[in-house]
Amino acid sequence: NRLIMLVSKQSRLAVYSYLFKEGVICAQKDFTKPKHHEVEEASNLEVIKMMTSLKSRGYVREQFSWQWFYYFLTDEGVEYLREYLHLPEAVVPATHKATDVESQVIQPERSQKREGGFRRNQGGFSRGSRNQE
Repeated sequence: NRLIMLVSKQSRLAVYSYLFKEGVICAQKDFTKPKHHEVEEASNLEVIKMMTSLKSRGYVREQFSWQWFYYFLTDEGVEYLREYLHLPEAVVPATHKATDVESQVIQPERSQKREGGFRRNQGGFSRGSRNQE
């Protein structure tokens, strides 16, 4: 006794295109919301049900937190959507693009002299001053 939900091709293409472009989609747990907040062509319920279908086939991974569903595209999902949307191999989701993280990380300069904090003295701990040391 399964209920089947019919989704228009326009809505399906809009949701799948957004999911492939970003690599992730989130939906609030509100089944009565008339429009999805990121994909205007589909209702919130349609997005949740399409993602549930993709999840059952292993194409997305679901995370639920604070009344929001988060769906992350898997490698199998990338291949499926690439074939469904007729996209070339060179096109990849934003979450799968390589970034040069090491060049973007800025190391903070550390002072050799410690300032403030707690210091241990003979009887216990005392608040250190900035001028001591």
